[in-house]
Amino acid sequence: MMLSALPTPGREYVVFKDAERRKGSSGGAEAGSSGGGRAAGRAVPPYGHRSSFVPRSLGDYGDGGAFPELHLLQYPLEMGRKGETSKQAGAVVPLEVDARTGEVKYEAIVKQGANREKTVYTSLGSAREAEGSAEALALPSAEAEAEAAAKTQAALGAIVESKIKSARPTQAAIEQSGTATSAARYVRYTPNPGAPGWSEATKQRIVKVVEEQVDPLEPPKHKHTKVPRGPPSPPAPVLHSPPRKVTVADQQSWKIPPCISNYKNARGYTIPLDKRLAADGRGLRDTTVNNNFATLAEALYVA
Repeated sequence: MMLSALPTPGREYVVFKDAERRKGSSGGAEAGSSGGGRAAGRAVPPYGHRSSFVPRSLGDYGDGGAFPELHLLQYPLEMGRKGETSKQAGAVVPLEVDARTGEVKYEAIVKQGANREKTVYTSLGSAREAEGSAEALALPSAEAEAEAAAKTQAALGAIVESKIKSARPTQAAIEQSGTATSAARYVRYTPNPGAPGWSEATKQRIVKVVEEQVDPLEPPKHKHTKVPRGPPSPPAPVLHSPPRKVTVADQQSWKIPPCISNYKNARGYTIPLDKRLAADGRGLRDTTVNNNFATLAEALYVA
């Protein structure tokens, strides 16, 4: 009884659940992947008639961005939605604004792909000299100086010692692999009595195993193969609104008349005079008559 007495509501609100929204977005994405690259969605109203249109799935945005005339929360390509990651998150760069100046940080586009782990300077302020802190510019203590001097002396001593050992003729058979050196190895073995050259006096033998000397001027025996270069960084995405039909007024405003010359007509076309005068631009000029003509005519009439 009370519901019948109430007036008819002027607005209607529809509540969308997360499960329905995910189902709709996934269905639109699958249709787009199988139908030629664009997600299928509802028909988008033309510009100026979108006051009641609410985009809910990825298919509603087409391949473009958000609708600026709709003042509500929009998540094209799932950008900005908390708790969810988009499938195309690697190709979309979020918009960042400098907290001090309020300007857009366009260097976010440059710091993608191979430059993600690098320091890229993209502004004039990056070229200015940075002011170091008092702790960074303070002189080291005596303990730090002694520790650095001991490490330097040990490193230089190791280099000098390796140079001296390599210059000795008795160290020619030492194998140097990196920083560790291993001297020649001695192996004791008992030969087979039935082997040729066996004698009663040499029942056991000691063999010295050394590393074969390598000629430093010998050309390399391996071949360098060039690995193909990896893929470059993805291009910056271009955000644009959904396409709309071109009206007759737009076609007429973009219509450019052909150029007509007053001196050459190589093909021998018959050009009407009105078209030739229109191409000359005389219709765009304002004809003005000097007042001195009237003064001259009146003076001649009086005379």
